[in-house]
Amino acid sequence: MTTQLSETAKQLIPKARIVSFKTWAEVLPTEIIELFQTADDEGRYLTEKDLELLKKSSAVPNFAIEAASFLGEYAAEIVDEAREKVLATYPNITAEGGDLYPPIRAEACWRDFWNFLRCITYGIAGNNTEFTSQGGLYYMNLLYQELLVPLSAMVCGLEAIKTASLKRFSSEQQTELAPYFDNLVAKLKEFS
Repeated sequence: MTTQLSETAKQLIPKARIVSFKTWAEVLPTEIIELFQTADDEGRYLTEKDLELLKKSSAVPNFAIEAASFLGEYAAEIVDEAREKVLATYPNITAEGGDLYPPIRAEACWRDFWNFLRCITYGIAGNNTEFTSQGGLYYMNLLYQELLVPLSAMVCGLEAIKTASLKRFSSEQQTELAPYFDNLVAKLKEFS
């Protein structure tokens, strides 16, 4: 299997964005939306400075900001747990001939897990369970088709991200946070 990206894949990558902040203007000030947009454009979790600005704005509940910060701090561990779950569920997936072979394909998958969690933390910090971009996910679906990404493994990984994340919170907090994960899981399950 080739590791060279096709021209189609190269064109789809910048369009395949999980999050859209367009509808957030109804509930959040412009400067806060810009903070989220900048973090997303840079492909990073919200920084301590970003989170402090969010707190000062009083635009979202403190718990949402604290939860997003906590998940960002533990992102590597959460992604590791999700990776372990995928590898246990699909033991040959990274072996020669597997859907995530050669290793560069597996690395891209784990990177997607990290980005899934990053985008979920935006939804949490913005107190918006409907954080996904319909258009961006359309292109992500096309990209996954082009790259022959194993969707069942990706859904398994995203569900494992949810489990690994939520177990770090109380039952009441889990109930509050679950819809952010469920939104993206449901969208990924719609991919063909």
